[in-house]
Amino acid sequence: MSRTLQAILFDFDGVIANSEPLHLEAFQQALEPEGIELAPADYYARYLGYDDVGLFEALGRDRGLAMSSGQVSALVVRKGERMQEMLRSGTVLFPGAIEFIRQAAAAVPIAIASGAMRHEIDEVIDAAGVSDLFATIVAAGDTPHSKPSPAPYRLALERLRKVSGRDIDPRRAVAIEDSKWGLESAQGAGLRLVGVTNSYPAHELTGAELVVDSLTALTLPVLDRLCVG
Repeated sequence: MSRTLQAILFDFDGVIANSEPLHLEAFQQALEPEGIELAPADYYARYLGYDDVGLFEALGRDRGLAMSSGQVSALVVRKGERMQEMLRSGTVLFPGAIEFIRQAAAAVPIAIASGAMRHEIDEVIDAAGVSDLFATIVAAGDTPHSKPSPAPYRLALERLRKVSGRDIDPRRAVAIEDSKWGLESAQGAGLRLVGVTNSYPAHELTGAELVVDSLTALTLPVLDRLCVG
């Protein structure tokens, strides 16, 4: 058991799974019948931090489109169907993700706090054989507000405390994120912040106390020292 580090909370898309390009393609396919284009530059600059509902709502506001809740729901379903088709086509895990998850789970309770759909997360981690290593998973719809709200990380931390029976100190728990929105969410929950440059360069990972280029660069002693600092 780690002496200082008490928990690790992972974002999913962009940290464990290299699924952001798949999400973009699924969003584009869902929007195509509506005659709405979503350019990659717009997606990464403006919308990556949203869950599915939040993206369609924000896109509607930005484009001046009146989208009813029914239309948003239909787009979410269509996008989810496209995403599932692509996820079944092959592995989307980042190199080193499985190895680090196994090391982390052997030392401290671990969780996922994500804006991805629960079934998308389950499909990937089940196929990778690590689903039983996560003490809890917070996914899209589990909280009233998605990232950059701190709600997903607060809920994940609360569940980790219940499952582990430990009063986990947020300053001794690490969130691993790939975007400024995720880091803002984790910061609002009081967690220590690690950024991974899978989606954005280091200078755009605002607030990160430590930035690495992949999970292969992380070790438990490094996270221990981060929690001491």
